[in-house]
Order: sequence, then structure tokens, then C-alpha cells
Amino acid sequence: MPKHHIALLPGDGIGTEICEQAVRVLNVVANKFGFELEFEHALIGGCAYEATGTPLPQETLDVCLRSEAILFGAVGGPQWDGLPSHLRPEAGALLPLRKALGLFANIRPAVVFPSMAEQSPVEAVRKSGKLDIIVVRELTGGIYFGQPKGRNEAGDTAFDTCTYTKSEIERIAHTAFIAARKRSSRVTSVDKANVLETSRLWREVVSEVAKNYPDVQLEHMLVDNAAMQLIRNPLQFDVILTENMFGDILSDEASMLTGSLGLLPSASMGSGHFGLFEPVHGSAPDIAGKDLANPLATVLSAAMMLEYSLNMPEAARVIEKAASTIIDQGYRTRDISHEGDTLVGCRQMGDLLVEAITRN
Repeated sequence: MPKHHIALLPGDGIGTEICEQAVRVLNVVANKFGFELEFEHALIGGCAYEATGTPLPQETLDVCLRSEAILFGAVGGPQWDGLPSHLRPEAGALLPLRKALGLFANIRPAVVFPSMAEQSPVEAVRKSGKLDIIVVRELTGGIYFGQPKGRNEAGDTAFDTCTYTKSEIERIAHTAFIAARKRSSRVTSVDKANVLETSRLWREVVSEVAKNYPDVQLEHMLVDNAAMQLIRNPLQFDVILTENMFGDILSDEASMLTGSLGLLPSASMGSGHFGLFEPVHGSAPDIAGKDLANPLATVLSAAMMLEYSLNMPEAARVIEKAASTIIDQGYRTRDISHEGDTLVGCRQMGDLLVEAITRN
């Protein structure tokens, strides 16, 4: 029986609860398809800081390096907000982990479940019952990583540097065009080329890469217009390609078109099959340990792991179908529930997923 080694990084807040349900689901699918998953647990984020004095211990990085993929929960909490940036769970753990592992491409689908389309804040989605967008965000360059950054001696002036190289833009552009070929063959590249020099380089390089994909339609759009168009007419988009900070903002905007962050997965990929898979939402410390968390985004991230890192698209589809079936049947955790729904907790949602997969 094939065995796959997975790094399991639950992190903080609800991370442990949602990862527990994802592991249950993955093990059921593994049994169904005849393979085995071996999970190696490691600390990251605030819990790692409390235990070791750093949010990203070398031991955790070593666990990741010897794994085929990473299943990640969430990091952060108010108790660590006062720490210096390099010790805070978000900036001190997730960003350097992505950088160290070369995970330059963040792939975030925004897909609405038909039975939840009526909960979208956008009329076009409610009327059509459809939304299927992928945001491909460059993840290890741009203003988050550019140097120099800091403050002057007086502390009254702060500065950050946005830097991109041609090679960084080329590799993320190829990722977007390849993804588009498997979909509707349309890429919208988002930048601020009317103001920023990095965006002008971005547009030039993306246009050059596009020549390798004559079957894919490329459109350039300024980021302020893209933000507006996502609300005005989101159905016009297929694959959105953009740099780090713009992608951070636009992918959150796109995710809310579906009605809830609690349903959305993501993948952070490098040049090969290795990737980090995590829910879009945060650690939700206010509901941690109360069996209120929605595990579906983590479970769907696990499905992405099966497809992108382990090359098991059929197994991924089984998980996605189970999630869709349960949502269509009206089962909801608190964050997505409305009058008339059947309210369930985190553990029970896991039970329902396991049952749906076992039955089909």
C-alpha cells in the first residue's frame, strides 16, 4: 500500500479542531482508494513561540522539508499582537515558511455552493447561483519581502520597498496560464501600471509569457478597477493573476462573494508538486475549543492537497462531492447558518463528511 508522509501543522486557535476533522476525512478517503497517509505533527505560530521562543522552530522546518505536503491550520491570537514583527505568528511563521520552502504561488479558489448562492452579498451570484474564480497570487516577493524596510531613527517615518524580478513574475505567470488552460482559458492580470514601476515590469513580463499560451485570452486590469469589478460583475473573471499585496486583498474580497470565508481552501505551491494547504480563514480564538469552528475550508484544502501534491484528483473529487452534498442537505456550522438550517458543530460536520464518503 503506497504511503505518503504529510507534515501536520495545526497552529493556534481553532487550528487543532479543524485539522483533526480534515485528518479523519483524509484517512477515510485513503482507505477507500487504497493508500496510507502518515502525519508528522509540528508546532508553528503562537504555540511554537510559547514552547520554543520562536514561531517557526528549525524542527518544524525540518519536518516540512522531509514531507510530501503540509496540511496547515491557522496561526495568531491577540495575546501575541504586542510582539515584534519577526516573533508574531503571522509574520514570523507563515511568511518565512513560504519563503524557505520556495512556495511562490498561492492558489485560492472562490467557488460558491449552489445551495448557498443566496447568501452571497452580490446580486449577480445570487441570481445565477454560480461563481468559480481562481486567484493566483505571487507569494514570496513584492512589498512584504522587499528590502530595505523599517523606520528612521526618530521613529516618525516608516518605509517598505516593493521589488520584483523578471524571473519571479515569469514563474507565477506560467502558473496562472497553465491553470487557465484547465478552465475557461482566460487570465486577468491585475496591476497598478499607471503608477508603479514594479507594475509596469509586471505587465511587460506577463504579456511576454502570454505569447507561449496563444490559446489563453489575456486581459490587463488596474487593481482599483479589479476591486470594483469583483463586486459589480464577478462572473466575468476566470483566473486572476496578481502580485503579493494586491492578491492578498483581492483574494479576500473574492472569497466573500461566496458568502463565507469558512468554506474556502487554498494551496501554496512551488515549482514542483510540494505544497502547503490551508484554509483561508484565521485562527478564530474567540471560538477555539468550543466545537463551533467550520472545518470545511480545511477539509477542502486537504482535497487540494490530494490533487496538487499527491496527484489523486479522483480522491479530491470525492471529498468535494461529500462537502457539497452535506451543504445541499442543509447542514451548517454557526458561521454559515440561517433560519431553517440544521446547526452542527465542528465534530459533527466531520462525522457527516466521513459518513458521506463511506456511503458513496
